[in-house]
This record gives sequence, structure tokens and C-alpha cells, in this order.
Amino acid sequence: MNEGIDSQLARMRQYFQSGATLPVDFRKKQLKNLQAALKKFEAEIFEALRSDLNKQPEESWVTEIGFVHAEISHTLKHLHQWMKPERVSTNLLNFPSRSRLYKDPLGVVLVIGPWNYPLQLLLAPVIGAIAAGNAVVMKPGEFSPATAAVVTKLISETFAPEYILCVNGEGATVVPRLMDAFRFDHVFFTGSTHVGKSIYAKAAEKLIPVTLELGGKSPCIVEADANIRIAAKRIALTKFSNAGQMCVSPDYLLVHEDVRAQLEKELQHWILKFYGGEHEKDFGRIVNEPAMKRLSGYLKQGRVVAGGEVDHEKKTIGPTLIADVDPDSPIMQEEIFGPLLPVISFRSFEEAKAIVARNPDPLAFYLFTESAEIEKRWMKEVSFGGGCINNAAWHLTNYHLPFGGRGNSGIGAYHGKYSFDTFSHRKAVMKTPTWFDPSIKYPPFKGKLNLFKKIIR
Repeated sequence: MNEGIDSQLARMRQYFQSGATLPVDFRKKQLKNLQAALKKFEAEIFEALRSDLNKQPEESWVTEIGFVHAEISHTLKHLHQWMKPERVSTNLLNFPSRSRLYKDPLGVVLVIGPWNYPLQLLLAPVIGAIAAGNAVVMKPGEFSPATAAVVTKLISETFAPEYILCVNGEGATVVPRLMDAFRFDHVFFTGSTHVGKSIYAKAAEKLIPVTLELGGKSPCIVEADANIRIAAKRIALTKFSNAGQMCVSPDYLLVHEDVRAQLEKELQHWILKFYGGEHEKDFGRIVNEPAMKRLSGYLKQGRVVAGGEVDHEKKTIGPTLIADVDPDSPIMQEEIFGPLLPVISFRSFEEAKAIVARNPDPLAFYLFTESAEIEKRWMKEVSFGGGCINNAAWHLTNYHLPFGGRGNSGIGAYHGKYSFDTFSHRKAVMKTPTWFDPSIKYPPFKGKLNLFKKIIR
């Protein structure tokens, strides 16, 4: 890390306090600058994502660059409205006052990105921070070094360092150093639950508010009445995207025993069609050798139904279905974060729900059914961050929905207006006129008890 980080952070605080980031025109200009920079660096970003994770340009566009463009466009369209003071009701006790909520920026914020979607998951919250009028320190994921280098170059050429600063290095060293050196006004972290806990503890020392976008074991339920062909197609697409290295990837499959054989057959068909043959070379790469060893170990914890090909030299594992897993084995207790999909049968709702309950509050939940009653019961009885019915993971792309977890899967939410809200303080203000000043509000209060009870009730 740059030895002058303390002075750099101090300059960022001074810049924010100057009021330079407050005007709506300034915020919009910065968002447009970011959009232009993404276009300028598009070829370099494609190359970096290919280098880091073997992502193809089409996948990189849909899940990384295009995603960020859509967030910026939506924000630019609505920012002026989001910034307006919001009128809210005033109770009878305070008549004839008027009440408003003003949207204040938080200040200087820290955004810590992960390695698996190293552009999108870093820049999406930054868009919200810019829109809300903050100055931003960015920490890219170090396990995607090529993308981190391009992002750092993009940011340094587009923004003044006292406004947006990109800091690189090993997260375990850099992040505590940053948080020791400076009191940020908010910390936004995307990554593992384990690291999220340490950041939460560090932030608590200075009472810094946090948003934690974590992970967990996201279940995918396939009921007996589901459209099995469509379910298999959509599960195969999302489970094995980015080689399964996605926080909202279906982590394990719970399928009704009556349709299990049919679903496994369909899954194998779509896996081969999407990722086999000539497409095999385009399948995602596992991020590093420790991840390869961890994922390879999972293969021994069940019966491989399909896939299971491991190449340590190329850092690849083929799309894999695994049966006969022990519920107490690591593969069913830890977030897999790779192209392995355990398939488990169930006979009843209660049996399936008990399996889900072993890993409560998942980040995502997916249900395939044609029954409104079954849908209603699952939605009512299982808590989770967000999810889909008859789909998987695509709720993440809808910027009208908040994205975030609960419990072990995270704190807070973002995307679209929810990003703006995350990086804003809703300042409550009540304005009272002077032309009406009833004496009942002033002492002495003796004899006014019954009247007070009526008014306040």
C-alpha cells in the first residue's frame, strides 16, 4: 500500500467536506464519466476477465460490463427524483407542522470487492455511492489480478484521487490497515461469511455502519409438478456459470423422488449442450489451486453421477452432479462455490424443509413448481435473502429488486435505488410554523392529562 495513505484519506475527507460532491449535475457527470471509461476500456476488461477466470466476451458482457452499464443508465434516469426531499405525514400532536426526509451522503466510504465477478461486484455499489454524493475508496479482489489492474487504471484515469481512490494488495493486510488509519462513514463488503465477520468486528470498534453481501448454501427445490425440462435448463445455466463461482449459485438440489431420474437425465443433456464438446474450452476456470484442492475433496464425499473431470494444470473441474451425499459432510455444510451440484431426493415438504433448515437464512432460494399452494407455503415458511420461482439467480439482474442477505448471508441490500439508499442518510426534519402556537403545549400541564391522552392516542 502507498505509504502516504493517511494523507490521501485526509484529502478525501477534505474534498467531501468542501461540498464538491453534492450537486446533482456533479454526480451525473461522474456516472457518465464512468460509463464512458467502461466503453474505452472494454477490450482490456474482456482480456483481463479471460485471463483471470476464462470468461468469454459474451459472458463478461452480460454478467459484468453490461450489468454495470444498466445500473448506471437506471441511476442517471432516476437520480434527480431520488435526491428530492421526501414529504411524509405529520401526526396530530404536531399539527400544523410539515415533515420531510432529506437524503444526505454518508461521507467517505469503503467498497471492498470480491474476485469472482471482479468488475460488477466492485462497481455496482460504487455507482450507488457516487449517486448518493460520497467519496469512495475501492479495494478490488486480489485473486483476479488482471481485472484489478484494469479497474485501477480505469479509475485513476477517470477520477481525481481525492474523490475516488483505488487501493490494491492482500485484503487481510490492506483492509485492516485502511480501517485502522481512518474512520470511514460506511463499509461495503462482498465476500465470504468468514471474512465478513472479521470486517464487521473491525467496523464495530469505530461504530462504522456496514453492508455485508455474503454467501451461504442456497437451496434449489424441484417439486414433482415442476416443468422438468425448463427447470433443468435454467438450473444448468446458472449453476455452472463462471464455473459455479457465484454467491447466488444453486448450492444443492432438492428434488422430489418421483421426478429425480427425469431431472438428472435432463440436467446431463443441458450440461453437455451448454458446456460440452466445442464449448468445453470456454468453461470457466477455478480461481486458484487452494480452491481446486477444496473442490476436488468434495468429489470424494458422494457418488459422481455426471462430470467430475479434474485438471489441476488448467485449473478446471467439469460440471458435476453428485448423489448419495451425507448431510453431515463438508459438501453439505460449506458453501461449495464451484461447479459441483449435490442432488438429494425428498418425499415430503417437511423432509425438504428440514434439510434447508440445517443451513438457515441462505442468500438465495429457488423453487420450481406449477402449484400456487406449494409456492405460497415455501415462501411463508422459509427465510432467505432473495430468490426466484421457476428460475435461478436472475433476480440479481433486476435493479428494481433489493439484493442482499439476512443472518449469516449478509446485512443490508443494494441495486438501483436501494444502492442510493444504502449510501445515504435519511435526515428527518419537521418544520413548524409560528402563526399557530396553542397554549396547551406549554406548562403548566396540570388538568390536561385527559386531553393529552386523546391527542396522543
